[in-house]
Amino acid sequence: MRALQIAATGMAAQQTRVETISNNLANMSTTGYNARRAEFADLHYEQRARAGAVNASDGTVLPTGVQLGLGVRPAAVSMHLAQGSLSATGADLDVAIDGNGYLEITLPSGASAYTRDGGLKRTGEGLIVTSDGYPVAPEIVIPSDARSISINGDGEVYAYFLDTSEAQLLGQFTLSGFTNAKGLEALGSNLFSETEASGPALISNPGENGLGTLRQGYLEDSSVDAVREVTELIEAQRGYEMNAKVISAADQMMSATTQIR
Repeated sequence: MRALQIAATGMAAQQTRVETISNNLANMSTTGYNARRAEFADLHYEQRARAGAVNASDGTVLPTGVQLGLGVRPAAVSMHLAQGSLSATGADLDVAIDGNGYLEITLPSGASAYTRDGGLKRTGEGLIVTSDGYPVAPEIVIPSDARSISINGDGEVYAYFLDTSEAQLLGQFTLSGFTNAKGLEALGSNLFSETEASGPALISNPGENGLGTLRQGYLEDSSVDAVREVTELIEAQRGYEMNAKVISAADQMMSATTQIR
C-alpha cells in the first residue's frame, strides 16, 4: 500500500520544516541572522494512463489520464533576505550595514568569508577583528594612543589623538555584494562563503553599486518574526499529525484485508 510510503515522506517533510523553524527561533537574538524557509516539491508520478492517450476501446482521447503521486521531498532551505532592525549600542566598533552587502573577513586559512555581524573588536596590536578574532579586510590598525575613532557612512575610519584636533584617516571598510546572496554557503559563526550559485563577490565602497552604508554605534538584529515562526510551527505540527493519521488508517485497512476469510 503506497499510502504508507507517501505519508512517511510527508512526515519527514514536516520534520524538516520543524527543524528549520526551531533553528530560526534559536537565532532570534543572533546579530544579522536571516530567517530560513523550508521549500518542498512533489515527487515523481506513476503514469497509469497518460493524459492524451488514445482509448483503445473506441479511439477517444483521455482528457486527464491517471497520475498517482508518490509523495513529497525537500527542495531547498532558502534564506529570507530581509534586513533586521538596527539597535543602538554606542560602541565605537559596532557597525551595522544599512542596506545590502557583507563585510569581508579573512579566515586563518587565508580564504575569504562574509558576514553582516558588525560587532567588531580590536586586538592587542590594534587590528580590527570579528568576535572570533578574524581580521576584517582590508586590514585596519588603530594606533594605541588613539583617543577615539569615528566611522562614517562610507566606511572611512578616522582616529582622534590627544595632541591634535584633526582626525587621521586609518583606512576604509569595503562591502561585498553577490548576484545571488541566497546561494551563499553558511559556515556558522555568522559567516558565509561564496559558491558557484552565489557568484563571485563584487567589492565596492559602502553606498556604491547598490550596496548599503555603515552606521557606527549600531548592530543589526535578527530578522526572525517570532509570531510567524510560531504560526508555521503549529501548521507543521498539524501536518505531521495528519500524515501520521494516514499511516494509521492505511494500517487498519491492511489489517482488514488480512482478516478476510
